[in-house]
Amino acid sequence: MNDSSWGAPPQAGYWGPSDQGPVQGAAPAGPAYDAHDAQHTRPMPIAPDAPAHGGHQDDDRGAARLSGPLFRDEPQQLYDPSQLYDPPQTSPYDPPQAQPYGTYDTPQAHPYGEVPQNPEPMPDASQPAPAPQKKSAGRDLSAAIGVGIGLGVVIVASLFVVKAVFVGVITVAVVVGLWELTTRLEERKGIKAPLVPLALGGAAMVVSGYVRGAEGAWVAMALTALAVLVWRMTQPPEGYLKDVTAGVFAAFYVPFLATFVAMMLTADDGPFRVLTFLVLTVVSDTGAYAVGWRFGKHKLAPRISPGKTREGLLGAIAFAMVAGALCMQFLIDDGRWWQGLLLGLAVAASATLGDLGESMIKRDLGIKDMGTLLPGHGGIMDRLDSLLPTAPVVWLLMVLFGGSG
Repeated sequence: MNDSSWGAPPQAGYWGPSDQGPVQGAAPAGPAYDAHDAQHTRPMPIAPDAPAHGGHQDDDRGAARLSGPLFRDEPQQLYDPSQLYDPPQTSPYDPPQAQPYGTYDTPQAHPYGEVPQNPEPMPDASQPAPAPQKKSAGRDLSAAIGVGIGLGVVIVASLFVVKAVFVGVITVAVVVGLWELTTRLEERKGIKAPLVPLALGGAAMVVSGYVRGAEGAWVAMALTALAVLVWRMTQPPEGYLKDVTAGVFAAFYVPFLATFVAMMLTADDGPFRVLTFLVLTVVSDTGAYAVGWRFGKHKLAPRISPGKTREGLLGAIAFAMVAGALCMQFLIDDGRWWQGLLLGLAVAASATLGDLGESMIKRDLGIKDMGTLLPGHGGIMDRLDSLLPTAPVVWLLMVLFGGSG
């Protein structure tokens, strides 16, 4: 026996005694071992898996068997590379495996994250149901009513004392409305409509309409538009077109439409015509609000003004027609109640369109109110939105029913 073979280093590709698997291709150990024979020994190939139709796991065909005193009683094991990577497949009929580390009480995680829980507790049948919340008007009603009464007193006092004083009230409202409109346009859109020519031209329009009638109002409107074009030339040309377009629009929308109120005032019963115009517009708005708040379910124009409903429009028409019949019968010279019905219907339609028109402007600007001058109402323009487009309608119908004198 040659003892030097025990200390020979293992060849590449073979497992040593410290590895877990059997020594592949090693020479058998024992007394019968001959070193001369070991030099001619080649490693045997790894045996393939046993076929499904026959064979046995311990079949040693083509594999080297370990022998000797140390391994005599141990069963034969084959090296299978698939056992290192493929976990053993379990049959669905195998008994369940024990869960390690006491995972029986651990909840299983949801495959897509934590299962959402209902944040609201279940209602208790023994507790009474909460009372439904009342509808909110969206504004301070006490402040709105107080400001409205104050404005009404000022208007009525100036209307029946001296007509020229009421013309001054119209002029002040026009100038403040122009200031609010041009300020919002510049803040939200960067449009610089010239306020100075608009304010001077707007005041001239109101006075011209009162003194010279419709002819004077048209002439003042043309001169105001020209003044806007010239005034804007003193600034850089960038944005000139949009600025003068907004200026001409503002001149028509605020002072020119307000001029029809001054023209109504020139008639013999002018104060009562103006009072009828104001009463019908306020009653129309009040009827729309009251009926829409109480019974409104179907939206009138949700993309423009979500708060307005068809039921509210019907309420505005009904309230305005009743008020129109009473005003025409008792306030207007030679007025008839049926004329008041037509007048009320026209006022309800024009007031609603005027309100929707300014709502469209405010939505385009991204604001809720044009100003904050009037608590509970917003700005002056927020009160003129229904009055401005209604003024020419009432003036025209008054001229048709009772003449211009």
